[in-house]
Amino acid sequence: MERECFLTVLIALLGGSTLLACGWWPAGQTSQGSAGCLERLMWRRIWWTFMPALIVAAWLCGWALVEPDPVPERVPAAVLLLSVPFLLLFTRAAIRAGWSLFRDDGDPGTATVGLLKPWIMFSPHLAKALDDRALEAALEHERAHARHRDPLRIWLAQLVTDLQWPWPQARERFRAWIVALELARDEDARAAGADGSDLAAAILAAARLRQHAVMSPVAALIGQESVLKQRLACLLTPLADQAEEIRAWWPQPWILAPVLLIAVMLGSEFGEIVVRTLLRIAA
Repeated sequence: MERECFLTVLIALLGGSTLLACGWWPAGQTSQGSAGCLERLMWRRIWWTFMPALIVAAWLCGWALVEPDPVPERVPAAVLLLSVPFLLLFTRAAIRAGWSLFRDDGDPGTATVGLLKPWIMFSPHLAKALDDRALEAALEHERAHARHRDPLRIWLAQLVTDLQWPWPQARERFRAWIVALELARDEDARAAGADGSDLAAAILAAARLRQHAVMSPVAALIGQESVLKQRLACLLTPLADQAEEIRAWWPQPWILAPVLLIAVMLGSEFGEIVVRTLLRIAA
Protein backbone atom coordinates (compact mmCIF):
# COMPACT_ATOMS: atom_id res chain seq x y z
CA MET A 1 0.00 0.00 0.00
CA GLU A 2 1.14 3.56 -0.68
CA ARG A 3 2.62 5.20 2.39
CA GLU A 4 0.23 8.18 2.30
CA CYS A 5 -2.81 5.90 2.01
CA PHE A 6 -1.66 3.80 4.95
CA LEU A 7 -0.96 6.98 6.94
CA THR A 8 -4.54 8.11 6.28
CA VAL A 9 -5.87 4.74 7.46
CA LEU A 10 -3.78 4.88 10.64
CA ILE A 11 -4.81 8.46 11.42
CA ALA A 12 -8.45 7.52 10.92
CA LEU A 13 -8.15 4.43 13.13
CA LEU A 14 -5.91 5.65 15.95
CA GLY A 15 -6.80 9.35 15.79
CA GLY A 16 -10.51 8.60 15.46
CA SER A 17 -10.39 6.24 18.44
CA THR A 18 -8.67 8.94 20.48
CA LEU A 19 -11.25 11.52 19.40
CA LEU A 20 -14.16 9.37 20.50
CA ALA A 21 -12.46 8.50 23.78
CA CYS A 22 -11.83 12.17 24.58
CA GLY A 23 -15.26 13.24 23.32
CA TRP A 24 -16.80 11.24 26.16
CA TRP A 25 -15.13 13.55 28.69
CA PRO A 26 -17.85 15.32 30.73
CA ALA A 27 -18.64 18.88 29.72
CA GLY A 28 -18.01 20.15 33.26
CA GLN A 29 -19.70 22.81 35.31
CA THR A 30 -19.50 26.50 34.48
CA SER A 31 -18.20 28.97 37.05
CA GLN A 32 -19.28 32.46 37.85
CA GLY A 33 -17.08 35.30 36.70
CA SER A 34 -16.67 37.72 33.84
CA ALA A 35 -18.23 36.68 30.56
CA GLY A 36 -14.91 37.08 28.75
CA CYS A 37 -13.13 34.69 31.10
CA LEU A 38 -16.00 32.22 30.89
CA GLU A 39 -15.87 32.31 27.09
CA ARG A 40 -12.15 31.56 27.03
CA LEU A 41 -12.64 28.68 29.48
CA MET A 42 -15.42 27.14 27.36
CA TRP A 43 -13.31 27.59 24.20
CA ARG A 44 -10.39 25.69 25.72
CA ARG A 45 -12.67 22.91 26.91
CA ILE A 46 -13.68 22.28 23.30
CA TRP A 47 -10.12 22.19 22.00
CA TRP A 48 -8.33 20.28 24.74
CA THR A 49 -10.51 17.24 24.02
CA PHE A 50 -9.27 17.43 20.41
CA MET A 51 -5.57 17.89 21.16
CA PRO A 52 -4.78 14.23 22.03
CA ALA A 53 -5.99 13.14 18.58
CA LEU A 54 -3.88 15.87 16.98
CA ILE A 55 -0.84 14.61 18.91
CA VAL A 56 -1.51 11.07 17.70
CA ALA A 57 -1.71 12.36 14.11
CA ALA A 58 1.60 14.24 14.55
CA TRP A 59 3.22 11.09 15.93
CA LEU A 60 2.04 9.09 12.91
CA CYS A 61 3.34 11.80 10.56
CA GLY A 62 6.72 11.41 12.25
CA TRP A 63 6.58 7.68 11.55
CA ALA A 64 5.70 8.34 7.91
CA LEU A 65 8.74 10.61 7.46
CA VAL A 66 11.10 7.64 7.84
CA GLU A 67 8.84 4.92 6.40
CA PRO A 68 9.71 3.61 2.90
CA ASP A 69 7.18 4.16 0.14
CA PRO A 70 5.28 1.94 -0.51
CA VAL A 71 4.86 0.22 2.86
CA PRO A 72 6.72 -3.09 2.52
CA GLU A 73 4.29 -5.17 4.62
CA ARG A 74 0.81 -6.19 3.58
CA VAL A 75 -1.83 -4.23 5.48
CA PRO A 76 -4.28 -6.62 7.19
CA ALA A 77 -7.92 -6.38 6.17
CA ALA A 78 -8.92 -5.92 9.83
CA VAL A 79 -7.05 -2.61 9.99
CA LEU A 80 -8.81 -1.38 6.86
CA LEU A 81 -12.25 -2.48 8.07
CA LEU A 82 -11.81 -0.91 11.51
CA SER A 83 -10.81 2.40 9.95
CA VAL A 84 -13.93 2.64 7.75
CA PRO A 85 -16.33 3.94 10.47
CA PHE A 86 -13.87 6.69 11.40
CA LEU A 87 -13.33 7.62 7.74
CA LEU A 88 -17.11 7.91 7.38
CA LEU A 89 -17.23 10.07 10.53
CA PHE A 90 -14.55 12.39 9.14
CA THR A 91 -16.41 12.56 5.81
CA ARG A 92 -19.66 13.43 7.58
CA ALA A 93 -17.97 16.23 9.53
CA ALA A 94 -16.35 17.61 6.35
CA ILE A 95 -19.67 17.58 4.47
CA ARG A 96 -21.46 19.36 7.30
CA ALA A 97 -18.68 21.93 7.55
CA GLY A 98 -18.85 22.62 3.81
CA TRP A 99 -22.64 22.72 3.74
CA SER A 100 -22.75 25.25 6.57
CA LEU A 101 -20.79 27.71 4.43
CA PHE A 102 -23.38 27.76 1.65
CA ARG A 103 -26.80 27.18 3.16
CA ASP A 104 -29.20 30.09 3.61
CA ASP A 105 -30.74 30.51 7.06
CA GLY A 106 -32.91 33.44 6.09
CA ASP A 107 -32.74 36.95 7.48
CA PRO A 108 -30.55 36.92 10.64
CA GLY A 109 -31.43 40.53 11.51
CA THR A 110 -27.83 41.45 12.12
CA ALA A 111 -24.83 39.15 12.04
CA THR A 112 -21.09 38.98 11.45
CA VAL A 113 -20.15 36.75 8.54
CA GLY A 114 -16.96 35.79 6.73
CA LEU A 115 -14.34 33.34 7.93
CA LEU A 116 -11.18 35.22 6.96
CA LYS A 117 -12.44 38.80 6.61
CA PRO A 118 -15.44 39.23 8.91
CA TRP A 119 -17.99 41.83 7.92
CA ILE A 120 -21.30 42.93 9.40
CA MET A 121 -24.66 42.51 7.71
CA PHE A 122 -27.63 44.43 9.03
CA SER A 123 -31.22 43.90 7.98
CA PRO A 124 -33.06 47.09 6.96
CA HIS A 125 -36.16 45.66 8.64
CA LEU A 126 -34.32 45.51 11.96
CA ALA A 127 -32.76 48.93 11.45
CA LYS A 128 -36.25 50.46 11.04
CA ALA A 129 -37.36 48.87 14.32
CA LEU A 130 -34.51 50.36 16.38
CA ASP A 131 -33.73 53.85 17.56
CA ASP A 132 -30.25 55.29 17.06
CA ARG A 133 -28.92 54.20 20.46
CA ALA A 134 -30.13 50.61 20.11
CA LEU A 135 -28.81 50.51 16.53
CA GLU A 136 -25.36 51.61 17.66
CA ALA A 137 -25.40 49.10 20.53
CA ALA A 138 -26.21 46.27 18.11
CA LEU A 139 -23.41 47.38 15.79
CA GLU A 140 -20.97 47.49 18.70
CA HIS A 141 -21.89 43.90 19.57
CA GLU A 142 -21.20 42.81 15.98
CA ARG A 143 -17.93 44.76 15.85
CA ALA A 144 -16.78 42.74 18.87
CA HIS A 145 -17.61 39.54 16.95
CA ALA A 146 -15.61 40.80 13.97
CA ARG A 147 -12.57 41.76 16.08
CA HIS A 148 -12.37 38.27 17.55
CA ARG A 149 -13.05 36.53 14.18
CA ASP A 150 -15.96 34.68 15.76
CA PRO A 151 -17.47 33.28 12.51
CA LEU A 152 -14.24 31.33 11.91
CA ARG A 153 -14.12 30.21 15.53
CA ILE A 154 -17.74 29.03 15.41
CA TRP A 155 -17.06 27.08 12.22
CA LEU A 156 -13.99 25.38 13.69
CA ALA A 157 -15.72 24.57 16.99
CA GLN A 158 -18.66 23.04 15.13
CA LEU A 159 -16.23 20.94 13.06
CA VAL A 160 -14.51 19.60 16.19
CA THR A 161 -17.91 18.85 17.74
CA ASP A 162 -18.99 16.92 14.64
CA LEU A 163 -15.76 14.91 14.75
CA GLN A 164 -16.74 13.76 18.26
CA TRP A 165 -20.23 12.67 17.22
CA PRO A 166 -22.34 11.08 18.68
CA TRP A 167 -21.25 12.00 22.23
CA PRO A 168 -23.74 14.45 23.83
CA GLN A 169 -20.89 15.82 25.96
CA ALA A 170 -19.31 17.31 22.83
CA ARG A 171 -22.56 19.04 21.86
CA GLU A 172 -22.93 20.33 25.40
CA ARG A 173 -19.43 21.84 25.32
CA PHE A 174 -20.26 23.57 22.04
CA ARG A 175 -23.59 24.87 23.34
CA ALA A 176 -22.00 26.17 26.55
CA TRP A 177 -19.34 27.99 24.54
CA ILE A 178 -21.90 29.61 22.19
CA VAL A 179 -23.83 30.90 25.21
CA ALA A 180 -20.65 32.25 26.82
CA LEU A 181 -19.60 33.79 23.49
CA GLU A 182 -22.72 35.93 23.21
CA LEU A 183 -22.45 36.99 26.85
CA ALA A 184 -18.81 37.95 26.28
CA ARG A 185 -19.63 40.04 23.20
CA ASP A 186 -22.42 41.77 25.12
CA GLU A 187 -19.82 42.59 27.76
CA ASP A 188 -17.41 43.88 25.09
CA ALA A 189 -20.10 46.10 23.61
CA ARG A 190 -20.93 47.60 26.99
CA ALA A 191 -17.25 48.13 27.77
CA ALA A 192 -17.02 50.06 24.46
CA GLY A 193 -19.78 52.42 25.58
CA ALA A 194 -23.05 50.75 24.61
CA ASP A 195 -25.83 50.91 27.17
CA GLY A 196 -27.13 47.57 28.40
CA SER A 197 -30.79 48.52 28.03
CA ASP A 198 -30.23 49.66 24.43
CA LEU A 199 -28.53 46.39 23.56
CA ALA A 200 -31.34 44.46 25.27
CA ALA A 201 -33.87 46.34 23.12
CA ALA A 202 -31.91 45.43 19.99
CA ILE A 203 -31.77 41.75 21.01
CA LEU A 204 -35.53 41.63 21.60
CA ALA A 205 -36.21 43.27 18.23
CA ALA A 206 -33.89 40.80 16.48
CA ALA A 207 -35.58 37.87 18.26
CA ARG A 208 -38.98 39.02 16.99
CA LEU A 209 -37.59 39.28 13.48
CA ARG A 210 -35.88 35.90 13.61
CA GLN A 211 -37.88 33.04 15.08
CA HIS A 212 -35.24 30.27 15.06
CA ALA A 213 -31.63 30.06 16.25
CA VAL A 214 -28.74 30.51 13.84
CA MET A 215 -26.68 27.36 13.22
CA SER A 216 -24.45 28.49 10.35
CA PRO A 217 -20.94 29.89 10.98
CA VAL A 218 -22.24 33.41 11.53
CA ALA A 219 -22.10 35.38 14.76
CA ALA A 220 -25.60 36.74 15.13
CA LEU A 221 -26.92 39.19 17.66
CA ILE A 222 -29.61 36.94 19.12
CA GLY A 223 -27.52 33.75 19.34
CA GLN A 224 -29.36 30.97 21.17
CA GLU A 225 -32.92 32.04 21.91
CA SER A 226 -33.11 29.66 24.87
CA VAL A 227 -30.73 31.90 26.81
CA LEU A 228 -32.34 35.23 25.94
CA LYS A 229 -33.63 35.67 29.48
CA GLN A 230 -30.15 35.14 30.90
CA ARG A 231 -28.63 37.63 28.46
CA LEU A 232 -31.28 40.25 29.16
CA ALA A 233 -30.81 39.86 32.91
CA CYS A 234 -27.05 40.35 32.52
CA LEU A 235 -27.54 43.40 30.31
CA LEU A 236 -29.81 45.06 32.86
CA THR A 237 -27.25 44.46 35.62
CA PRO A 238 -24.61 47.18 36.11
CA LEU A 239 -21.30 46.31 34.44
CA ALA A 240 -18.66 45.63 37.09
CA ASP A 241 -15.52 47.78 36.98
CA GLN A 242 -13.28 44.83 37.80
CA ALA A 243 -14.27 41.54 36.21
CA GLU A 244 -13.88 38.53 38.42
CA GLU A 245 -11.47 35.97 37.01
CA ILE A 246 -12.59 32.37 36.73
CA ARG A 247 -10.19 30.21 38.69
CA ALA A 248 -9.58 27.20 36.47
CA TRP A 249 -6.28 25.96 35.11
CA TRP A 250 -6.02 24.96 31.48
CA PRO A 251 -2.81 24.58 29.43
CA GLN A 252 -1.99 27.63 27.35
CA PRO A 253 -2.26 27.31 23.52
CA TRP A 254 1.44 27.99 22.95
CA ILE A 255 2.26 24.70 24.68
CA LEU A 256 0.83 22.81 21.69
CA ALA A 257 3.63 23.65 19.20
CA PRO A 258 6.52 22.04 21.15
CA VAL A 259 4.28 19.10 22.10
CA LEU A 260 3.51 18.41 18.43
CA LEU A 261 7.19 18.72 17.54
CA ILE A 262 8.11 16.20 20.24
CA ALA A 263 5.36 13.87 18.96
CA VAL A 264 6.79 14.01 15.43
CA MET A 265 10.28 13.24 16.74
CA LEU A 266 9.03 10.32 18.85
CA GLY A 267 7.06 8.99 15.88
CA SER A 268 10.11 9.05 13.63
CA GLU A 269 12.16 7.27 16.32
CA PHE A 270 9.74 4.68 17.73
CA GLY A 271 6.83 4.63 15.29
CA GLU A 272 8.21 1.67 13.35
CA ILE A 273 8.06 -0.62 16.40
CA VAL A 274 4.50 0.36 17.33
CA VAL A 275 3.09 0.19 13.79
CA ARG A 276 4.70 -3.20 13.11
CA THR A 277 3.30 -4.51 16.40
CA LEU A 278 -0.17 -3.26 15.38
CA LEU A 279 0.13 -5.05 12.02
CA ARG A 280 1.14 -8.31 13.69
CA ILE A 281 -1.77 -8.14 16.13
CA ALA A 282 -4.26 -7.37 13.33
CA ALA A 283 -2.89 -10.21 11.20
